[in-house]
Amino acid sequence: MASTITATSRFDRNRLDRELLDHSRFDRDNVTPLWKERRYISVRPVECAGSSSSAYRGRRSRRAVATEPSASLGKRLFDVVTAMAALLFLAPLLIAFAIAIKITSPGPVLFHQYRYGYRNRFFKIYKFRTMRMDLGDAAGVRQTIQGDPRVTRVGRILRKTSLDEIPQLINVIKGDMSLVGPRPHVPGMLAAQLPYEDLVPYYFQRHTARPGITGLAQVSGCRGSTVESSRAISRIDYDLDYIEKWSLWMDIRIIARTVRREFLSGSGF
Repeated sequence: MASTITATSRFDRNRLDRELLDHSRFDRDNVTPLWKERRYISVRPVECAGSSSSAYRGRRSRRAVATEPSASLGKRLFDVVTAMAALLFLAPLLIAFAIAIKITSPGPVLFHQYRYGYRNRFFKIYKFRTMRMDLGDAAGVRQTIQGDPRVTRVGRILRKTSLDEIPQLINVIKGDMSLVGPRPHVPGMLAAQLPYEDLVPYYFQRHTARPGITGLAQVSGCRGSTVESSRAISRIDYDLDYIEKWSLWMDIRIIARTVRREFLSGSGF
């Protein structure tokens, strides 16, 4: 009888341990799965253009408590109203692009892919399809390069002007994204031939804010290839700098710089 009671107690303890482990894993994966529960992030980003020194050495030691733009009702209201107005204003242009994509390249008009979102939750991002279906990278791990043969004729124009990103206004209205924030990455994305989170230990801190159609890193020159480690690290530094210093006025300035730099100047590829 004593051995039976002991065995039962041991079974109950083991079951309780498994339940606690499962519960903690659920919390870590779906609620606040930040890198080793790190609470602080650095203040100053590394300059992206022309930086030859290590981005790690360039970081300041001063630290500040991370803030979350996603908690702002004003930011969310601004996102929804602006996204709806932009979709209505751009509707004729979007229809023209959809027809051009369908006529010139077999396949769907929209491309969708799962990416990291707020608090590391996956969401389905929408873009105009700019690549050939037979050559496209469904996983999204392979980086697009200058003169990439996978890009279609219409896709080259869309990517040059960043107009392929416009369908993400739907993601903004749905609440998956914001107009401004860290650009959403594909899980397993490589930087300097390494998984991004291996190259940058504080990588997941960028997910304390909703991802954005544009961001501080993009308007600061950190757009394009992540083959160079210093540029890849600088992207994350700018993302964290945005999260720490966010304001609605900052969003407006980044949007204005994006329109001038991306849509009008055509710096994409």
